[in-house]
Amino acid sequence: MKLLFSSLLFVGFIMSSNAQSRNWDEELSMVNQPELYGIIVSTHKLVEDKWAELPQTQFWANIMRLAPDSCLVNIASSRTVIEKKALRDWNRMNDFQKEAYKDSVRCAYNMDSTDKIYVTTGKKDFYRFKEVYPSLTKGILAFEENNVDPWYAQAILLIESPAQLKKSSAGAYGPFQLMPGVARAQGLTVNRYTDERSSFERSAYAASRLIKTVCIPSAKQILTENNYTFNENDWWFRLFVLHVYHAGAGNVRAVVEKISHTQSGEELIRQMWQTKAAQFGNNSQNYSQLALAAQYIIHEMTSKTCTNIFDCQEEEEVQAQAF
Repeated sequence: MKLLFSSLLFVGFIMSSNAQSRNWDEELSMVNQPELYGIIVSTHKLVEDKWAELPQTQFWANIMRLAPDSCLVNIASSRTVIEKKALRDWNRMNDFQKEAYKDSVRCAYNMDSTDKIYVTTGKKDFYRFKEVYPSLTKGILAFEENNVDPWYAQAILLIESPAQLKKSSAGAYGPFQLMPGVARAQGLTVNRYTDERSSFERSAYAASRLIKTVCIPSAKQILTENNYTFNENDWWFRLFVLHVYHAGAGNVRAVVEKISHTQSGEELIRQMWQTKAAQFGNNSQNYSQLALAAQYIIHEMTSKTCTNIFDCQEEEEVQAQAF
């Protein structure tokens, strides 16, 4: 289905000639709450399939809601939270005190001395869900126009550079955080005079084309080579494609080949969260976890019957404080 959208109000649906090949259309839903208008890709399946209950999803959802003056002490391998602390209290400790504290955690949880304990600060200031929300419909429509699963637009917009136009230390830029060479390969002009990555429409076009012509075909090839069966609408396949988008096909192939063949795609994703190979490191492991957490938060936002979005935000703040 093609979706017509005028200003912030949903107008209606019209059938497309190739709708039968676009199974994701049935996942599109309209949200019509005060301060929350537009079309999003439904996240109910995320909850039904228990992805939202995973400790990694819950951990990052809490980090996304947590103010940057607080932090969560957590077990790296499982993202089990040990304690919420004020960041200033943690920073007051010297290196010896910090390591002694971590050793006490390892002892309490019967962990090996080499097991990592992380202290992760809140990132509510970065993940601006209220501000980025209006752009989700624009991204969804742009991806639909290019016949690409619009969930990818929603996922990337929520976690890459939400409602911001910041350039990463590696040089990625724009709402879809494209590297210069990647953007040029997808038809964008990027030079000293013009950078089309700053244009939402052009950036969305390039990102959708990248996923359509590079990421999905590479994901299919890697999975086929390693004897995995898949459905393009499965949550785990979408998460796998996101890893290709973020880390590149070569690094994803390296980590999959390092993992002994698992019985399911869902287990493969969870193993990728624990495995490093080539340039597939901590940031790469976290990428699909962040995507899941952001989708879970959007599910909560759009499922509530708040008077306005700020009431929803206040509820989230209370949850974070009580955590």
